[in-house]
Amino acid sequence: MEPKWLEWAKQLQSIAQTGLAYSKDVYDLERFELIRKISIDMLAHHTNVETTVIKDLFTGETGYATPKVDIRAVVFSNDKILMVQERAEGDWSLPGGWADIGLTPSEVAVKEVKEEAGYDVRPVKLLAVTDNKCHPHPPSLYHVYKLFIQCEIVGGQAVEGVETSAVQFFAENELPPLSAARNTMSQMEMIFRFLKNPDAAVYFD
Repeated sequence: MEPKWLEWAKQLQSIAQTGLAYSKDVYDLERFELIRKISIDMLAHHTNVETTVIKDLFTGETGYATPKVDIRAVVFSNDKILMVQERAEGDWSLPGGWADIGLTPSEVAVKEVKEEAGYDVRPVKLLAVTDNKCHPHPPSLYHVYKLFIQCEIVGGQAVEGVETSAVQFFAENELPPLSAARNTMSQMEMIFRFLKNPDAAVYFD
């Protein structure tokens, strides 16, 4: 669903990053630096992001290039779903964020719910693993996998966090404006299908 130029730019960046990580030949390293520069120039040309900002993002990524992982917690209560309002933009999302080094996916889900919504939760099961390129997310510099993990509330209370300005449960027919970078309407519809059919197989892609 993402534009071809973005797909090509990210592929070039991936080739460059991996080549810079494993190549020893000085001439090959120069070629991979050139490939990285081409990918940066492509992104700068098609976006309003400054070249230096894109370069800083890319040069911060080292080693073999892999997708980034975003963890989203799915918490139901009385047939409604827990959502938080993003302080930065005002739209709503499932509690979650980037996976942390040293934590399992379920530990990230627990941490994010506590930090963003105030509740203590227990992970129950993995509902879905999605690839952002297969869903109507806004264009992103990163290739992102999302893990949706269902959790149950075991304590705590609704408390907004540093990055969130409100915490609320919503029924399927009253969902608020969504932060499309974090979760799309089609993904929310998918999640509510799990509420209606808890034995459904894990969704992927």
